[in-house]
Amino acid sequence: MKELEYPFDAGWILSNRRKIRKSLLAENRNYIEKNIAVLGGSTTANIVQILDLFLMNHGIKAAFYESEYGMYYEDAVFENQELFAFRPDIIYIHTTNRNVPEVPTALDSIESIDALLESYMQRFETIWEKLSERYACPVIQNNFEMPLFRLLGNRDAADKHGTVNFLSRMNQRFYDYAENHKDFFICDINYISADYGLKDWSDPFYWNMYKYALNVNAIPWLSFNVANIIKSIFGKNKKGLVLDLDNTLWGGVIGDDGVENIKIGPETPSGQVYLEFQEYIKRLKQTGVILNINSKNDASNALSGLRHPDSALAPEDFIEIKANWEPKDRNMSAIAETLQLLPESLVFVDDNPAERHMVREQLPGVCAPEIGESHEYIQNIDRNGFFEVTYLSADDLKRNEMYKENAERTKLQGSFSDYGEYLSSLSMKAVIKSFEPVYMARIAQLTNKSNQFNLTTRRYTQAEIEGISDNKKFITLYGRLEDRFGDNGVVSVCIGRMDDDICHMDLWLMSCRVLKRTMEFAMMDSLVYRCRTAGVAEIRGYYYPTQKNGMVKQFYETMGFVLVSESPEGTVWSFKVKDSYKKQNKYIQVEAEI
Repeated sequence: MKELEYPFDAGWILSNRRKIRKSLLAENRNYIEKNIAVLGGSTTANIVQILDLFLMNHGIKAAFYESEYGMYYEDAVFENQELFAFRPDIIYIHTTNRNVPEVPTALDSIESIDALLESYMQRFETIWEKLSERYACPVIQNNFEMPLFRLLGNRDAADKHGTVNFLSRMNQRFYDYAENHKDFFICDINYISADYGLKDWSDPFYWNMYKYALNVNAIPWLSFNVANIIKSIFGKNKKGLVLDLDNTLWGGVIGDDGVENIKIGPETPSGQVYLEFQEYIKRLKQTGVILNINSKNDASNALSGLRHPDSALAPEDFIEIKANWEPKDRNMSAIAETLQLLPESLVFVDDNPAERHMVREQLPGVCAPEIGESHEYIQNIDRNGFFEVTYLSADDLKRNEMYKENAERTKLQGSFSDYGEYLSSLSMKAVIKSFEPVYMARIAQLTNKSNQFNLTTRRYTQAEIEGISDNKKFITLYGRLEDRFGDNGVVSVCIGRMDDDICHMDLWLMSCRVLKRTMEFAMMDSLVYRCRTAGVAEIRGYYYPTQKNGMVKQFYETMGFVLVSESPEGTVWSFKVKDSYKKQNKYIQVEAEI
């Protein structure tokens, strides 16, 4: 919903909460359902209500548990049957500087101040460790916003007696903990409150009147940021940008003005603005955001603009460059098809409101944000949190390279009349093994991202993946694939749960970037071998249909399974494990466990 994208009208959202929720429900999306516990050090009712809207906009329908007012510590540390029965998928701890009632005074010794800090840290670390022990789910923890006043003025930041100094030291300790503990994430209300305006954010009226630790009108900004963290954890991030050129990546119309007259570079104020935007896009690429061009232009003009000596971006930075006179929604669809992604995985960035409107109308689910004036482009894209980073794997950092290699494979395919010859020409090699510690983060990430080739669409946290890996009742497989063009990384995951002599397939997924490469047959061969070794007589496969995974409806039939039952909820398939099984993989050289 466009009204829930940045820059949004917070007052309108607060006033129309029920209307917005009804409208989101009417869209009849294929929501993933999650249980979210909110443990608050202040009033959280409106925070939960607005968080619900932003999550639904990301395709997540949440059930909520709320602690009683100020009972965040008790709910976390002591046994709580209600919370345990709730089985949270995420726990959000909403604490603020209101939950730091004792701060240093000018009379305190440095030793007593350090001891006070340690006592607070011990309290919070007890909370985090108890939650991890009991619930094994991701935890989101607010850091601390700065105080509304500074008794020592500017010295408050540098002197250990200052509250600014004390809260900043606590924040750094929180960051150190986050760096060393997986599935623990910081909601940076220190930044969010500064961005909103600390004086307004911390208006004491709302604390004194309602026990809200922030201005009620700021709640949508907080909830929006918490929702971005949650949707990133559950694989709802966007994967790439599709960018216009004229008046988007540079100022002016290159076809009219000529390459020598477009505005880009440090020589002029307007050129500097576009250069900074390009540098921002380049830095996004370095985090794994894939870049593409969709411009109404002659291809030669587009390339000459990207080769401008002051341009931070070059043609080589983009996977697909569509510079033609086709409607932009068609180009957008073509780009997504080439990348083997759904269009809604991409964000369309164009200065022209008519083009943004057309893409939104023709491709439901695609974000085409309001980017404002050129000096606002960075702010409006960045604040939307399309690419919120919670996990950053080695594969993420190589994503552009991987997609570019895939484009080369597509070009090569066009030169072969026989598809089998094409597959042989790729010289594919795979590693298929049980889950290994080095790949746990990537495996968890894949379970939360893959939709089209995912038979059961089960989602797992890294802690759950590690628990399954250590459980002898499970058969686990990951598959890496490389070929003459490069390494695709971990692209396929299987989880089988053994019950007597039956292996129930809880998960079978594959990254869309290796579709039609026969990796699924190599995984099947390894699965059968592992099952036979474990004494499994039957593999039971499950397919649960969603709006996105229709392409694998008959997958098990292709693998040689027999249909057992069919219902609106999905299908159940059976495969008898026999010694006479013949390997199905023909084109991939596999290194597997033997």
